[in-house]
Amino acid sequence: MTPDCPSGNLLDVRDLCITFGDRQALKGVSVSVRHGSMVGLIGPNGCGKSTMMKCISGIHKNWTGDISIDGTDTRTLRPSEMARTVATVPAEAGQTFGMTVAEMVMLGRYPYVDTLWWEKPEDERAVLNALETFGLSALRRSRVSLLSSGERQRVLIAKAYVQKPKLMLVDEPTSHLDMRYKLEVMEYLRSMAGTGMTVMVAEHDISLMARYCDSCIIMKQGEVIATGRPAEVIDEDLVRRVYGVESRIGLDADGEVYVLPKRSVKEATL
Repeated sequence: MTPDCPSGNLLDVRDLCITFGDRQALKGVSVSVRHGSMVGLIGPNGCGKSTMMKCISGIHKNWTGDISIDGTDTRTLRPSEMARTVATVPAEAGQTFGMTVAEMVMLGRYPYVDTLWWEKPEDERAVLNALETFGLSALRRSRVSLLSSGERQRVLIAKAYVQKPKLMLVDEPTSHLDMRYKLEVMEYLRSMAGTGMTVMVAEHDISLMARYCDSCIIMKQGEVIATGRPAEVIDEDLVRRVYGVESRIGLDADGEVYVLPKRSVKEATL
């Protein structure tokens, strides 16, 4: 947490439940996230990571429990207020309709629209600053559909960044990236947490989360298994229980946690 961040929690989730058909996707999830922190939401496919973030952002509506951001119940926020409070970064850009990089990033300013001709000078400044911050200035007129996976991911992050949210929810940002771009994207997210923005990242790569995140929330089958600082909660028993994988866990020369998967474990032994 940076010195100018408020103390205490930005996000509080209490007894969050949601059911799709006959499947309970979240089973009484309760977590808290501090102001200005970067939190890793970790777990296998289908464990509820993306579902929880969609509940927090208001995409899912039929949940029970309580979600508050900066002390405000999210159910009381109008759509425009929610968009200024929470920004989401999906794993894929989806249909870009031939938009350029600058046009895509400008969409992040939509929550601040108050006129028909809405691209005000402050909107232009915000977009130019984001393009510079995320190394996209030279690509501003390029079509998003023609960019590399790493470049597209930076565009999505820049779009969320110009919303100036209190909370940024990032869903599997490195799933299609090579080693260099994985590190680059995580560095960008880490730098945003350093400015006071709170960042929650859903990811599979435990070693990556352990390196960059202040704390981790570990999930399995719709429940929270463990929370805390990476070095305190990530161990070989946890990886075995959550992922069904035997591993070796240690500290590198910089004192950072790394996870080395060794072999899968039969379901009956978990």
